[in-house]
Amino acid sequence: MRGLVWFRRDLRVHDNPALSAAVEECDEVVGLFVFDEPLLRSGIFGSACVNFMLGSLEHLASSLAGIGILLQWRRGEPVEEVIREAHDCKADLIYWNRDYEPRAKHRDRQVQQQMAGMGMSARTFKDHVVFEAEEVRGVTGEPLQRYSAYRTRWWVKWQTVKPVALPVPKPIKPTRPLSSQCMSTLPSANDLGYDVLTPWIEPGEHQALKRLRSFLNGPIHRYSDGRNLPASDGSSRLSPHFRFGTLSPRMAIHAALRTLAENGRGSRVDVLAWVDELIWREFFQQVLTAFPQVAEGPFRNAAIPRSRRPGPERYRFFQAWCSGHTGYPIVDAGMRQLNQTGWMHNRVRMVVASFLIKDLRIDWQSGERYFMHQLLDADVAANNGNWQWCASTGTDAMRGYRIFNPALQSKKFDPDGTYIRLYVPELASVPVNRIHEPHLMSPEEQDRYACHIGVDYPTPVVDHRQARQEYLNLGKQQVRR
Repeated sequence: MRGLVWFRRDLRVHDNPALSAAVEECDEVVGLFVFDEPLLRSGIFGSACVNFMLGSLEHLASSLAGIGILLQWRRGEPVEEVIREAHDCKADLIYWNRDYEPRAKHRDRQVQQQMAGMGMSARTFKDHVVFEAEEVRGVTGEPLQRYSAYRTRWWVKWQTVKPVALPVPKPIKPTRPLSSQCMSTLPSANDLGYDVLTPWIEPGEHQALKRLRSFLNGPIHRYSDGRNLPASDGSSRLSPHFRFGTLSPRMAIHAALRTLAENGRGSRVDVLAWVDELIWREFFQQVLTAFPQVAEGPFRNAAIPRSRRPGPERYRFFQAWCSGHTGYPIVDAGMRQLNQTGWMHNRVRMVVASFLIKDLRIDWQSGERYFMHQLLDADVAANNGNWQWCASTGTDAMRGYRIFNPALQSKKFDPDGTYIRLYVPELASVPVNRIHEPHLMSPEEQDRYACHIGVDYPTPVVDHRQARQEYLNLGKQQVRR
C-alpha cells in the first residue's frame, strides 16, 4: 500500500502523527508540500515568514530522505494539487495533520469530498496542539472564554491523558518517484515572488531542538523575570518553530516538565510560567476554532473609544508607527526589531499594540495585518488573539482602560536602554537618565549627545498624557450612549 503524507504546519519527523501512521501502515510513503498560490499572491505573509518556511522545508526534505521518503512539492491551488499528486503517485491513502484556521478547514473538507468521489480516503491527526478545542470544554460542554478556566481544565486533561511524543519513524525502503511532476529542488523565495532573506531565527527541526535544549539549560530557570526583559535572552524564541511545526508542543512540554523534575522545585514557577505561554497558544487556537468569526472582526463589540477616521493625520501616525519613528524609544525599538528581524519581544509587542490602539487611536485590525505581514511566526490564532486582548475586544481581554505608558514600561523593563540602543542607534550616546524620554533633553544636552530632537530622532507624534486622557474621555462617552 502506498501512502501520501501531506505536510503543512508540521515540518518535522519527530513526533509527527501523520508521518508515523503512514510509515507504520504503508509499504511505500511519499511526502508532499503544496505552495498555496492564492495565499502567496494575497500578500498576507511577508518575506521573513516565507524564507523561514523554505529553510524548514529544506531540512525536512533531508530528514525524510534519511528514512527513505522523497519530499515532492507542487505549486498552485492546494485542493487541485493534492488530488493531482495523489492520482499521479497512485496513493491508496492520504495522511495529514489537522489545521484549525477557517480557510484551512474549508480546504481540507474540499479535499476529502473530492477524494471520496474518487474512491480514496484520508486519515487525519491531531498535531498542531496538545488538545483540540472540543477536548477542553466547560462543565456543560461550552467553549471556554476565560484563560484561567481553560488553563485549569487543560492541566486536568494533561494529567488524565498524559499525551505521548512519538519517535522518529524507522527507515523504510525508498520509493521510486512515480509523479510526472517530481521536483526535488525547492523553489527560492524569488521564485515565489518574495525577497530572499536570511531568517533571524534559524529554521528547521534541528535548530528547533537545539534552541529548545539551550533554553531549557538556562533561560527557562529565570523565565518569570527574564521574559519581560527585551535586552536579555530570556524568552524561548521558539514561536516560529511552533508556527511551522518544526517543534512539537507535546515534545516541548514533556521536555520542560522533565527539566522541572531534574532540577527540583527551585525553578518550578519559571518552568510552569513558560508552559502557561504554550497553554495560551492553545487557548487562542480554541477560540478561533469555536468562534471563527474572530478572524474577520471583534469577538465582542465592547464599549471602547472609536478609532481615528481615515485621513492625512491617521496616515502619518500609522506610517510613523510602522517604521519605528514615533518619538517613543521603546515603541520605535520594537517596530524596528520587527521590521529587521521578523520577530519582536512579547513584552514589547504589548507596548506597541497599546500605543497604536490607545495613544494613536488606530484600529487594531491595521496592527494585526501589519504584524501578520512582518512576523516570522505569523499565526492567525495567536496574532488575532493577542491583538484582540490588547484592544479589549477578545474573549479574555485586557481591561479596556488599561493603557501602557511607554516611558514607564521602558524604564522598568529596559532600564539601561540596552534594547533601545540596539535598534535605535541614533540614541546610542544618550545617557540612561534621558534614553527613555529623549525629547526632554535641553538644547545643550542635544548638542552634547549629538542627538537633535526633530532632526536626528523624531519629536513624539503625540503627547502620551494628553492622548491617554482623550482616550479615556472618549471611552466615557461610549459608555453613556
